[in-house]
Amino acid sequence: MARNILILGATSGIARGIAEAFAKKGDNLYLAARDEFELNRISVDIVIKYNVKVTPVVFDIENYAEFPKIDNLDGVLFAIGYMGHDVEKVMKINFTEAVKLLNYYADYFVVQKSGFMVGISSVAGDRGRQSNYMYGAAKAGLSTYLAGLRNKLFKQNIHVMTVKPGFVDTQMTFGLPGMFLVADPNKVGTKIVAAVDKKTNVLYVPWFWRYIMLIIKSIPEFMFKRMKL
Repeated sequence: MARNILILGATSGIARGIAEAFAKKGDNLYLAARDEFELNRISVDIVIKYNVKVTPVVFDIENYAEFPKIDNLDGVLFAIGYMGHDVEKVMKINFTEAVKLLNYYADYFVVQKSGFMVGISSVAGDRGRQSNYMYGAAKAGLSTYLAGLRNKLFKQNIHVMTVKPGFVDTQMTFGLPGMFLVADPNKVGTKIVAAVDKKTNVLYVPWFWRYIMLIIKSIPEFMFKRMKL
């Protein structure tokens, strides 16, 4: 049976890959983002390719009053992220507003007594590094929130999955220094959707980032603080 899935931040590279992977399975989509032109373009493309129902929803996370209140949902995926030098905006988009949105849909699924929720966090949240510690701090907060939400909703038949991507070839990461092992967003999207169906709790994608971050987290602080990462 086709599911109804809301993707928040649907014009991002990872979200597009996820949308196509869900559409391949025959699921219907609500695609929410602020770029109306790109949103409509992606929606039409998916309808033509996969013959599923796609509803574009114009939405800006910085305007909480506009966030989409949609009924008859089976799942929600949060794929909005911002990496920049405006500290308030980094925290607002990656953590504060993310929590507001996910709390709303958590309450929705509790009433419905079923559903799944996915939050796109980041490996950057596993340990503070000088190159992106503000972004990492926000994503660390999001990962902790998702872990708590997963614990809270488990007995109510609602699955919460945390996704921690490494470097993915998207507009947000384009041109950043120090990029390596950059992943294809379409392959990442396919992995995420497969993990949703398996009810995975925490997904590092690509898989090897789990071990890269395990090594990074194991470095003693007296050594780590001298490193340029």
